Amino acid sequence: MTRSNEDEAAMEATKAPLLDHLIELRKRLVWSLVAFTIAFLICFFFAKYIYAFLTEPLAHALQGKPNQHLIYTALYETFFTYVKVGMFGGLCLGFPFIAAQIWMFVAPGLYKNEQRAFLPFLIATPILFLIGAAFVFYIMLPFAIAFFLGYQTASGPDSLGIQLQAKVSEYLDFVMTLIFAFGLCFQMPVLLSLLGKVGIVSSGQLKSFRRYAIVAIFAVAAVVTPPDVLSQVSLAVPLLVLYEISILCVKLFERQRAAEEAARATAA
Repeated sequence: MTRSNEDEAAMEATKAPLLDHLIELRKRLVWSLVAFTIAFLICFFFAKYIYAFLTEPLAHALQGKPNQHLIYTALYETFFTYVKVGMFGGLCLGFPFIAAQIWMFVAPGLYKNEQRAFLPFLIATPILFLIGAAFVFYIMLPFAIAFFLGYQTASGPDSLGIQLQAKVSEYLDFVMTLIFAFGLCFQMPVLLSLLGKVGIVSSGQLKSFRRYAIVAIFAVAAVVTPPDVLSQVSLAVPLLVLYEISILCVKLFERQRAAEEAARATAA
């Protein structure tokens, strides 16, 4: 990235002693903590309704069946489950403000052209996380629940039936694990595009690494998802598509960089 004299002057104007940077960092951390706390309290107040929303796929799958309910086996289990819901919702609700605080701390140390280059990636991060979470909740989760419910068996004269009695805390852990796994893995285009933007990787390298990327993607899917083939494939396939999208994004950056270099060469 080229830097003009104006960029250099602006960078010099933002230089400050280490103590000032630490004070600024503390300020941003405090504001982020305050934002998270407020968001947590709001979400904890509505935790019952948020949890009811998260259980909709399971409620739809169990509709009309005798086990259409959740259970808890510890006196405090439901309370701490709602605390988890509050923390989960607080993190999601407060993320835009927290990300803004991170940007306000980092941006003064970047040149203007670097700020323009990195800002779109910062905006794309929560969008892709929401897309991953929506993919889990509306597409993958109903199929996973139906798959697992298929292992229920009815009671017989000489056999005991197997029936689901889903626990409040375990269901939330299951859903949160999937949402975070998909949301974080859907950041692949942001990471690879950013590396391509700064010239660390090229589209050619990503293409040549494709066969290893396929193995790595399935390995990651096996680690971060529940131990069933359906969940693993449901994560691996979108990641493969996102990997190909990342290659296209890096290629576009390479063309843009080549055009800028050609324009500078012509101007010189």
